[in-house]
Amino acid sequence: MRGRHAAADLRSNGFVALAAGMILPLVVIGAVYGGYQVMSTTGCSGTVRLSVAASPEIAPAIKDAAARWIKTEPRVDNECVAVDVVAVGASEVAAAIAGEHGVNINTLGQADGKTQVPHVWVPDSSIWLQRMRAAREDLVPLAAPSLARSPIVLAVPEPTAKSLGWLENKLTWKQVLQQIVGDTRITAGIVDPNRDAVGISTMVAMASVRDQFGPEGDALTVGAIKALTSGKSEQQAGLMARFPRDADPRTLSTAVTLAPLSEQALHAYNATGPAVPLVAVYPDPAPIALDYPFAAMPRLSPNRAAAAEQFRAVLSGPEFRNLLSTHQLRANDGTVGTGMTLSPSAASSSAVTPVPDPKVINTALQMWIEITQPSRMLAVVDVSAAMKQTVASAGGLSKQQIAVQAALGGLDMFPESWAVGLWSFSTGHQQLVPIGPLNAQRDQLRGALGGLKPNPKGGSGLYDTVFAAYQTVQQGWDSTRGNSVVVITGGRNNDPSGMSLDTLVSSLKKAENKDQPVQIIIIGVGSEVNQGEMQKIVDATGGAVFIAQDPSKIGDIFMKALALDDGR
Repeated sequence: MRGRHAAADLRSNGFVALAAGMILPLVVIGAVYGGYQVMSTTGCSGTVRLSVAASPEIAPAIKDAAARWIKTEPRVDNECVAVDVVAVGASEVAAAIAGEHGVNINTLGQADGKTQVPHVWVPDSSIWLQRMRAAREDLVPLAAPSLARSPIVLAVPEPTAKSLGWLENKLTWKQVLQQIVGDTRITAGIVDPNRDAVGISTMVAMASVRDQFGPEGDALTVGAIKALTSGKSEQQAGLMARFPRDADPRTLSTAVTLAPLSEQALHAYNATGPAVPLVAVYPDPAPIALDYPFAAMPRLSPNRAAAAEQFRAVLSGPEFRNLLSTHQLRANDGTVGTGMTLSPSAASSSAVTPVPDPKVINTALQMWIEITQPSRMLAVVDVSAAMKQTVASAGGLSKQQIAVQAALGGLDMFPESWAVGLWSFSTGHQQLVPIGPLNAQRDQLRGALGGLKPNPKGGSGLYDTVFAAYQTVQQGWDSTRGNSVVVITGGRNNDPSGMSLDTLVSSLKKAENKDQPVQIIIIGVGSEVNQGEMQKIVDATGGAVFIAQDPSKIGDIFMKALALDDGR
């Protein structure tokens, strides 16, 4: 009987029924968007509902601005405006938009099936809009004004920044890359650029260095990207969790000690009071800053488009600047609101790098993909008589011993995902370890390298060996990996019964399959190696030649050569 009376009371209470009718849709909306909902309701002929998907760090400021706006009872043609705000990562929205239109965004992956396409999208960067336009021009609007700004910085734990002398210095990218490649105090990390605008911005900046400094910039960039890969995370939260939790030297040696982040993310991290705060290093030239474009989706109804334009106008001016500052974001002009202060180095970093066209972005992403893909490499080491020569600058070690030391050092750097094989050669060649997964044969490779000894009377069948190695790698070509031959040699080909240089070059050109590239990298040990002859070999297939005129310096040369082993 109690339930029957309760039901009767509900039916007789018009106010409660009206309230239930209003609350239920809002609960459903909140469940669908997982965000914030505000609306005006007084004396309207209907409702224009505007869904906004914004990157998580700016979504609360947009929600607060919407709540204040709705109190003014905005309308479009006497229809009340409702604003639903959801905090969602830009990559999820991009994938949802692409999926809705049956478009593939290179390297982005499929939509998660949960994220809805909004009426207004505020990603963290206009880079996302450029990637969408590259796939199909009408997926996003041509005009998308910026709402906020957050520069890209290099986040470094304070103790590491002090030891590097980076607390106040403004560094060039070349200086940064040199440190990443050569300084053991730095363990680099990054969020996967395929799904993160900060990562993409970093790749664009590195690509510009690669172009400016020729072979040196090339080696530095590739080496730095490979170092970043070792600390790669799929999400920003995963990367942040790898920063050191205390300043103990052992902890610092195993934690991430350099990573590109937005200025906002770094300030938000430090606001939690970590035991080891992060220092922001502002590299020069500045990477593309996050700019939070307001993108009203194409094909909105006239009333919804009008509501979107009204709301965009709200998200500007001093009031919104102050809302942004509470979430560690600058205004779109780089200024800050009440409660946010900038360090001298941050305040002096006012240069704005424009968002590049889609081709530049895609080229930078392709660079990341090519360099970070697993390698499939056949290492070929000279054991001819030329390798027994001793080197005074290396304490009397032989070329062979120096080469083996460098190769062992490189082997220790190779990630488990690589596949590596080993040959030795004199007049003929010998397979010591077949190409196979490094995680299963690292010890076998180390043992085989350590056992190499020069043949005191051995000649050098370099040309025949190079061609045989090229064919071997080509025959097992793997589309998921970079495929290469790395040759370490101490002298010239001197096998009278073998092929000539011209025959080798023509044979390589004939065997080459541009759809299945195999590059040849030659590392020469000592002045006996002829640079011109080696260059003709690598020009036939793609690759590079490195000559260590002083064999004691082969370690540095070897690292540069491996940095270029990206399979292109």
